[in-house]
Amino acid sequence: MKRNYLSISGICIWTVGVIYAVFYIVPPAQGLGNLVRIAFFHIPVAWVSVLALLLSAVWAFMYLRTRKAEYDWRSSAAASLGFAFCILATVSGAVFAKLTWGAYWNWDPRQTTIFILLLIYGAYLALRSAIEDEEQKARIAAVYSLCSFTTVPFLVFIIPRYYFSLHPAPVINSGARIEMDNSMLVVLIAALIACTAIFWQLLNCRINSRHQRETSATSGEEGMK
Repeated sequence: MKRNYLSISGICIWTVGVIYAVFYIVPPAQGLGNLVRIAFFHIPVAWVSVLALLLSAVWAFMYLRTRKAEYDWRSSAAASLGFAFCILATVSGAVFAKLTWGAYWNWDPRQTTIFILLLIYGAYLALRSAIEDEEQKARIAAVYSLCSFTTVPFLVFIIPRYYFSLHPAPVINSGARIEMDNSMLVVLIAALIACTAIFWQLLNCRINSRHQRETSATSGEEGMK
């Protein structure tokens, strides 16, 4: 418990430092001004959503290979968190769109593909809630997770680049170069680390909670015998 407390406190201190840097160290960007600060939330949550969905697919594969329930728990927890972070990316992107383009939603290519991604993983969560048998749920959800992740590279990285978009250029542009002020880049990396650490902490909390429920249920059944 002490180690967990220290890790949480460390994440909090790091995150507060990042927030301070975003508002007091990062300079206004040319063309965007102070609105660029939204990117230091939007990019990390978008990154974590992709990471979470990747982990969900990896653990889904491990479940199909081993049939160990723990991999199903991990895959489910990662997918649900990935869905939540994807919503955060969508909302922060919509706020940026309102402030720069005058509308929260205009079916820009990136907005369209992220909407499709939300539908795909919303269906994953609905599928899990609709199946009562645990083994059948785990098996079908694992196959769905693997199939769903094959769409992520296309929806996030490939398709949006084929069409004109009002969305600012990504951090790594088409020339494989990073065109960003050095202080911005350092703060962005720190923000990515903070967001990833928060995700990992939330993931472990969900998995540990599931372990405790399963252990309590097993102990209760043994006690009744």
